[in-house]
Amino acid sequence: MQLAAGAPRPGPAAMKKNKKKKTKTKMKMKKANKIAKRLQPPAEAAAAAAERAAAAQAAEEAARRARHLKALSRTSGAERELEELVFGDSLNVEEDELLQRLAGPQRLNAIERKSLQKDSSDSEVENEAKGKLLSKKPAWVDEDDEAEENVDMTHRYRKDFMKSDAEKVLTKKKLKRRLEEQFQRAMGGVPAWADLENRKKSKRTASDSDSDGDDDLLCRTGNFISNSESLPRGILKMSTCLPANQERFANGRLATVQFHPSAQVVMTAGHDRSVSLFQVDGIRNPKIQSIYLESFPIYKACFSVDGEQVIATGTHHKMFFVYDMMSGNIIPIQKVRGVEERFLRSFEVSPDGSFMLLTGTSGYLHLLSMKTKELISTMKVNGRCTASAFTPDSSKIYSYSKEGEVFIWDVRSRKCLHKFEDEGSLEGKCIAVSKNNQYVACGSASGVVNLYTTDVCLKENRPKPVKAIMNLVTSATCVTFNPTTEILAVASRETDEAVKLVHIPSYTVFSNFPVFRRKQIYLAQTMDFSPRSGFFSVGNNKGKALLFRLKHYSDF
Repeated sequence: MQLAAGAPRPGPAAMKKNKKKKTKTKMKMKKANKIAKRLQPPAEAAAAAAERAAAAQAAEEAARRARHLKALSRTSGAERELEELVFGDSLNVEEDELLQRLAGPQRLNAIERKSLQKDSSDSEVENEAKGKLLSKKPAWVDEDDEAEENVDMTHRYRKDFMKSDAEKVLTKKKLKRRLEEQFQRAMGGVPAWADLENRKKSKRTASDSDSDGDDDLLCRTGNFISNSESLPRGILKMSTCLPANQERFANGRLATVQFHPSAQVVMTAGHDRSVSLFQVDGIRNPKIQSIYLESFPIYKACFSVDGEQVIATGTHHKMFFVYDMMSGNIIPIQKVRGVEERFLRSFEVSPDGSFMLLTGTSGYLHLLSMKTKELISTMKVNGRCTASAFTPDSSKIYSYSKEGEVFIWDVRSRKCLHKFEDEGSLEGKCIAVSKNNQYVACGSASGVVNLYTTDVCLKENRPKPVKAIMNLVTSATCVTFNPTTEILAVASRETDEAVKLVHIPSYTVFSNFPVFRRKQIYLAQTMDFSPRSGFFSVGNNKGKALLFRLKHYSDF
């Protein structure tokens, strides 16, 4: 500290006193600063406090948003997941998990859970699939769906369902019930395939009964697969083979196709004056022999019962030929004594091989001995006889007149036992008796083939057919039964593809024959089944003997 010039110099005591004053002043200033710091916070502390407040507010806002998002995802989770599936945001999510989430939780009652647990026949995968396919609660309900829609019953397609004039308008439910009632009346009740409850019960009982025999089945080996004995209806299992006369087609229409009664041979004959024999193997069908009858167009040819002879009649001849296959001789029968006919065309051979029946004109039937070819007796029907057939035991003859009457003759006494009218027939065309003597089939010019039982035909004058087959639209010119009486073949030679095979026990037509939209048969002239129904042949106007293999029958 500098003193002013001329001022007196202070002494040591004064200087010591001044020092003490300065020290006290500094102490007071420090205390004042400390108090000031305590009373007024600095700027840095204020800034830190502000940051902490902002962070707390942000955390609170984030928590609030999280709560909102969680609430939103809980209320419309299906919509969010559907958006993920559509817009591709769920690439990292497995497809099965996503579908499972979209399906939502399954709510099963106690009965359904118990049935699913007890179902031992299904695997875990099938049970899981069943669980997924259970019905879910609809997402929304359209009010228009619940509103009943009325149907106009005055439309020409729905007039028949009106029970009174007041029912001009019906609801859809009532119309559905009306249709069900009409269907049940037409079917004679609820069909078995439509009764779901009975079908489930029958399946359960069948499974219970089958479980008892499973142990026996598993204890032995062998061939357990076999064909059913009876022919099923609906679809006939068959295959088309090469024509039976593939190695020699006839020049013109075939008049006869017939299988040999004991050998695997088929015979064809036609207007080309030839009779041919072929071996039937279904692959090549090689020709065995052919004979030529000069100036003799063949009207009909037939094997004898023993298969050693072939009898052939012509189209415009009084005579007929007998071909002896054992000796190779062709024997002409110029005239039968007592038979005064201009032409001899149609004939039948009795199943026992004893008789030959010639159908003459003006209703005459000439019974000949098969052995000597001599006349035994002559019978006469009212009008003109168009067709005849022996019964399997050769004791009776059914003759069909052009007027639609059927006469039943006793072969031994040659007397008419009974006569009946074919229902609805205006002109008779063909007739056949089944091999078991149970049915008689009569084909008329209208195309209707009436099927009768022989018992009714022998008793009633106007019997009712068990089935009227109306699948032909032109004259029925040929009918024949197969040896097992399970198939009736009906045909007409007046239009193409007019051949139908009828399943006898059910009286229904096999739907797969002939082949739809494919010309194969053309005009059918004659038909025949092999001795054990393994083959079926149709002779047509093109000179071909079409051959079909019936797979249900294992033998020829």
